[in-house]
Amino acid sequence: MIFRWIASFAALAGIVLVYSRWLHVNQTTVALTLLLLILVLAANFSLRYAVAVSLAATLAYNYFFLPPIGAITIADSQNWLALFAFLSTAVIGSRLSQRARDEADEARARQREVELSFQLGRELLQLDDIANLASALPMLIARVTGAHTVVLYLLEGDRLFQHGIAALGGVEIPHLRQLSLALQQVDTSQHGHAMLPLKAGVRPRGLLTLQGVDLSRESLETIGGLASIALDRAQALEEVARGEANKESERLRTLLIDSITHELRTPLTSIKGAASAMLANDTLPHDARRDLLQVIDEESDRLNLLVSRATEMAQLDSQQVHMTFQPVAVADLLAEAESSCLGSTAQNPVTTTVPKLPRVMVDPEFIHKVLCNLLENAAKYSADGSPIFLSAQMQSGMVAISVADRGFGIDSGELALIFDRFYRARTQAGRVAGTGMGLAISKAIVEAHGGSIQVTSQLDHGSVFTFTLPVEPA
Repeated sequence: MIFRWIASFAALAGIVLVYSRWLHVNQTTVALTLLLLILVLAANFSLRYAVAVSLAATLAYNYFFLPPIGAITIADSQNWLALFAFLSTAVIGSRLSQRARDEADEARARQREVELSFQLGRELLQLDDIANLASALPMLIARVTGAHTVVLYLLEGDRLFQHGIAALGGVEIPHLRQLSLALQQVDTSQHGHAMLPLKAGVRPRGLLTLQGVDLSRESLETIGGLASIALDRAQALEEVARGEANKESERLRTLLIDSITHELRTPLTSIKGAASAMLANDTLPHDARRDLLQVIDEESDRLNLLVSRATEMAQLDSQQVHMTFQPVAVADLLAEAESSCLGSTAQNPVTTTVPKLPRVMVDPEFIHKVLCNLLENAAKYSADGSPIFLSAQMQSGMVAISVADRGFGIDSGELALIFDRFYRARTQAGRVAGTGMGLAISKAIVEAHGGSIQVTSQLDHGSVFTFTLPVEPA
């Protein structure tokens, strides 16, 4: 401020000195130069600088340039006219420049507040979970607005979230609840302190309190609106997700009931029929009784397999299965699967191709189940005599094991569903017996090992199932 005063009067003294000592010009030029100085001061400083300099310029103009030179007299009308011109220029110029500065400052403040609102909205859009949003909201608002304390109170559950230096205790909750229910608009009665009501439609949702902010009421209302919309959006997404989960759970429950009912009814019907036939006729020949007993034995095994797979799927879902990982040679895994999974009566020849590969970290028992599931499916969904190819190779730092067949194939529209539990391809569901759980179990086992499983297929040309396993650490 002192520098401005010194600069203003130094500029006036310089003009008077130059025009009175060295550069002799007429009175009009001097007056216009002084007016220009006053206008510059009015535009760049404020009204008081321009008025003070205009009074001093009037006296200097009268003393140094108007006759009688060297004397101050205001009797002449020219002196009054010069004084009036200087003062008018100072006042009008200052008012105009002040208005321009105020409008520029307001425009910059509006721009900053718009950028603030945009940044806050972008940050809020990245949070979809309402629990995470509520806990992160005070920190986000404090970071964007520069507030040193932000407190978020939600009526639902009397929950309090805060960020900053002035923390509130639980004793403040009744007061915040009362304010949340009573406050209808932004309250900025205290300097740097603002209370923003949060609403879900017209229903009060909570209260947002900011301390240490200097924002307009419009910006504060925008922040409150963004916070309310973000909470509404997160809650809506959560409800949609919950609804979708309920629908999926209901669909799986229906599939489970249908699948279990169908799969249980078929072997039970066979067992019941065989047992009834043996009870109704005590004179059956030995061979006939043996055939009926064999039916009972096979269908009992089928029931046992169904119950075992359902139990295993439930254990995998609840992560109650304990796996023991150890380094195993890939060739040993494939050789064991080739010799034991399809049995001696298999009608499909298996060709195994295994290059030199690092050992993999797996639970051999569970990976054996995966290989058996894939080999048995390849045999079931292929014609007798159709070959099956078992191979392994390195892929993106992991070992990829593939089971390929030349069977019936899978429709492209069903590839995304083939690993869902109880799902069976529509074209083969009625022709080939199965539970629809083998691939789901295989996927859960592979993912528990840190790998992935996928399938590529073409109708009437066969399928290739590939799963990856991690290699032994160096």
